[in-house]
Amino acid sequence: MRDFNGIPVPEGERIQARDGRFLTPDHPIIPFVEGDGTGRDIWKASRPVLDAAVALAYGGRRLIAWYEIFAGEKAFQRFGEWLPEDSVDAVREFRVAIKGPLTTPVGGGIRSLNVALRMQLDLYACVRPVKYYAGVPSPVKQPEAMDVVIFRENTEDVYAGIEFKQGTPQAAKLIGFLQQEFGAVVRPDSGIGIKPISVTGSKRLVRQALRYALEQGRTVVTLVHKGNIQKFTEGAFRDWGYEVAVQEFRDYCVTEAELAQAPYHGKLPAGKILVNDRIADSMFQQILLRPRDYQVICTTNLNGDYLSDACAAQVGGLGLAPGANISEEYAFFEATHGTAPKYADQDVINPGSLILSGVMLLQALGWQEAARLVEAGLGETIRQKKVTYDLARQMEGATQLKTSEFAAAIMANMQTLHAQS
Repeated sequence: MRDFNGIPVPEGERIQARDGRFLTPDHPIIPFVEGDGTGRDIWKASRPVLDAAVALAYGGRRLIAWYEIFAGEKAFQRFGEWLPEDSVDAVREFRVAIKGPLTTPVGGGIRSLNVALRMQLDLYACVRPVKYYAGVPSPVKQPEAMDVVIFRENTEDVYAGIEFKQGTPQAAKLIGFLQQEFGAVVRPDSGIGIKPISVTGSKRLVRQALRYALEQGRTVVTLVHKGNIQKFTEGAFRDWGYEVAVQEFRDYCVTEAELAQAPYHGKLPAGKILVNDRIADSMFQQILLRPRDYQVICTTNLNGDYLSDACAAQVGGLGLAPGANISEEYAFFEATHGTAPKYADQDVINPGSLILSGVMLLQALGWQEAARLVEAGLGETIRQKKVTYDLARQMEGATQLKTSEFAAAIMANMQTLHAQS
């Protein structure tokens, strides 16, 4: 195999993709980006946890060949560019990758590296599972009621990036065009942006969410939108989502309108998925007051950005929020929080987000036994109140651990749980 970024490829095999699934050999090569800031700390803690789970679950028969690729500050220091093309090519070659958080200056400077990766690889679905682990401090009374998986569109809406600064010739030209051609009323001193939402982008996301619900035995898929105001973008997303449900998944789906009528009379039959929709602002209230009503949420980019963080806040915050950017061909798993540079190299940050993103990676490989072992080990460690500072300061009687110590405690619990199984 060819080298990437001048780094030899380790011994192992490529993962293949077929019909939207990954075909995983026993010794897959998986690229990783360490990440910036605290990325160094959490990757150093997460990698041995994932390796230990694979070793325990498969007794040496399976093994991940980790392969470092570069993006962010480390790439810039080494190669003079923030996202080397070789790093993107390596993900194309090996299909599945994982990364820590990456630096993106606010308000200018380099383009968002996360967005660039998603766009270049067409990773159109941002998948964010949000669930509660017993013992985690929460601002709500029943955090255990939260167990949703959010499918957020990853390439359109505000991520399409079509906007012009106030006072520029481009903004003036577009405002003038809208006024002259369509009679639109736009203040001349406006910055202006365009929000594209397509049939293609919407339908493939909903298709992915429905397939997930069927495979995982989840029975409610909710389309979240602001279609009461933005009828031809957000409202169209809702309409196209229903079209996918009734045209492509007719044997499995019942819409909320259909459920109220004969022959269902409000009762969802076994084996069916209820497809409903909610206005975005109402959904923020619903997910607080009635979280048990929701299982899979499918939404546009900006709505999903807000909603995923709001859900995570109910179950411990972004420190325990995993994420993945996926398509039928590729998957890039990632910590969902920022780089927190002031805590870098102090061995204090919570690695839970990246560890749980590793759980999603193992699930994508089809290595369910290892995935369950990691999740159980982490859950047991939290139940024992052995946690990093972010959780310890909110938990009475907690034992505060360093990042590395938290990882070691997870591995010890995995060993115990495996021995008991």
